[in-house]
Amino acid sequence: MGGFKKFRRATLARSIRVLGIETSCDETAAAVVRRDGDGRGVIVSNVVRSQWDEHRAFGGVVPEIAARAHAACIDVIVEQALSNAELGLTSIDAIAATAGPGLIGGLLVGLTTAKALAHAGGLPLVAVNHLAAHALTAGLTDGVRPPYLMLLVSGGHTQVVLVKDVGIYLRLGTTIDDALGEAFDKTAKLLGLGFPGGPAVERRARAGDPARFALPRPLKGRDDANFSFAGLKTAVRRQVQLSAPLSDQDIADVCASFEAAVCESVADRLVRADRLARDAMGRDQAMPLVAAGGVAANQRLRRTLEVTADRLGARLYVPPPALCTDNGAMIAWAGAEQFIRGQRDTLDVAARARWPLDETAAPVLGGGKQGAKA
Repeated sequence: MGGFKKFRRATLARSIRVLGIETSCDETAAAVVRRDGDGRGVIVSNVVRSQWDEHRAFGGVVPEIAARAHAACIDVIVEQALSNAELGLTSIDAIAATAGPGLIGGLLVGLTTAKALAHAGGLPLVAVNHLAAHALTAGLTDGVRPPYLMLLVSGGHTQVVLVKDVGIYLRLGTTIDDALGEAFDKTAKLLGLGFPGGPAVERRARAGDPARFALPRPLKGRDDANFSFAGLKTAVRRQVQLSAPLSDQDIADVCASFEAAVCESVADRLVRADRLARDAMGRDQAMPLVAAGGVAANQRLRRTLEVTADRLGARLYVPPPALCTDNGAMIAWAGAEQFIRGQRDTLDVAARARWPLDETAAPVLGGGKQGAKA
């Protein structure tokens, strides 16, 4: 035990460089991040290849196409990340890779690549939970340290989590049906705006009237901190059918009204989650509020989060848009945080399509036979 403590102190005291690989959905990404002994992080390189062109014709991500696209370019992306960092594999201290949750085909491509590199270079392997990487990104960008409240809003996940420490997460609320990013994508598809839906809806909403259409605010006022977006999506569909054929201004107004409903709902759920988090930590003061995931790049949502954080007396942290969406830097940083705490994974570690952050949390309505995805 004494030897391990000495090893850990030595690891904490020096800078380490971690190569991170991310292939959980439709971005193939690799990055090198340096974690200094004082806990600060530096992105040395960060390479991301999106697959939007491959999936646009289908209006969403096709798992088989995603896996093939990852396999076709993963070696080049990793090589470019190392080249941009002006480092060879021998200068890396550990390799981190997303092991879940996500599309299993893509996960296998990235994790297998990481295993091969770790084996060839005799390097430690760290398996990273994709959601944990999002949760910890604010530590890389802003030096935020737990505990804090984290809102994760992406295409596949919507939840609010109390981050007690690295590897210790308490889920306070989750979606009982659709993820917020999915609701954006399906609204965009309904309006013929193309894929990806989030940016398309946001662009059209700028010219719209957010008060024109009366859309529901799902679960507003409920005691729990869960989310729901299926009913909102249905209300949008009905409104579109009633207003057809739609003019450009009609489309803009639908988008703006949809965004307004989303933002009000998220704000209401966060206020409740803040109270649950304070009770869980036994404190009266608000903790920092961190937003993560691709939908956190939405500017109207960011403004709503700023107002909500101010109302709660909390400080808001939102990573830059490029680090809200999936990327290798967040995987490398999470891997570095886990590595300095002694985590190492064997080469037989398995990819997990489902991997909840809080594995003790009970499944909610809509979790499916296999339980909650996140």
